[in-house]
Amino acid sequence: MPAPHGLRTCSRTACSRRAVATLTYVYADSTAVLGPLATFAEPHAYDLCDQHSERLSAPRGWEVVRLALGTQQSGPSGDDLLALADAVREAARPVPPRAPEPQRESGREVARKGHLRMLTTD
Repeated sequence: MPAPHGLRTCSRTACSRRAVATLTYVYADSTAVLGPLATFAEPHAYDLCDQHSERLSAPRGWEVVRLALGTQQSGPSGDDLLALADAVREAARPVPPRAPEPQRESGREVARKGHLRMLTTD
């Protein structure tokens, strides 16, 4: 069954089914990672339908890592929302002004040019 307009479709040639998983490659580790459908389509990732994600194979010597596809949430969890609210509250708190630390001079001024000073430790 073709995917409705606006939904992402399978990246495989001649397949118009709705994408349910995203395939990415970690070339340095010779690993193919198949996980839940990414939020946004990425240029170096492949969206796959359920049939093509089940039949996925990798080149010889490569490992396939399959992340759980059915556990994807439709939005942030309650814990995520509470953490976000706490972070916003913390950022909104006024910060009391700190007294500037006194500058310690480690030498005697021997010359000055504009705002620059030359110091000596003699």
